[in-house]
Amino acid sequence: MERPKVIMDEKEIDRALSRMAHQIIERNKGVKDLCLIGIRTGGVPLACRLQKKIEQIEGSAPQVGILDITLYRDDWSNLSQHPIIRKTEIPFSIDDKKIVLVDDVIYTGRTIRAAMDAVIDYGRPSKIELAVLVDRGRRELPIQPDFCGVTLSTSGSEHVNVYLKEVSGKDQVLLEKTDNAK
Repeated sequence: MERPKVIMDEKEIDRALSRMAHQIIERNKGVKDLCLIGIRTGGVPLACRLQKKIEQIEGSAPQVGILDITLYRDDWSNLSQHPIIRKTEIPFSIDDKKIVLVDDVIYTGRTIRAAMDAVIDYGRPSKIELAVLVDRGRRELPIQPDFCGVTLSTSGSEHVNVYLKEVSGKDQVLLEKTDNAK
């Protein structure tokens, strides 16, 4: 088995998030009515990090919510007989807000489609944007990130693993070969 390729280390992840925070502020002309919603699991710590970086730049922090999309997935019945459903925590109104969905990796686009469906069930935002740390291509749906840390061209036999300190104790993005090709 091939050794995983390091795509981003701790410093590169931090730099990418700093750049994305600046881009989010610039595109939204500040933080007024801006909210970040992290998609469980990898998007949650990234949303919190973006919130801190935006606050350092603007002196004001956007609100952060947590979204579980398990029951919105179009493949949830294939995942398990008993899918693990975690709590969605959006303790603020999203009506007329600028929502930035945050996730670690975008691949087929299906997770983001599910996340948009879930967000719409909570209200009517003025707009929804997407921030991802890694865009690995190979889309099945016409969904693209607005803010992206790194873009990769991957094959169906490769997998992108994002490790974050809050979850795994380290910050690293690895590209690994898998046995199953899509």
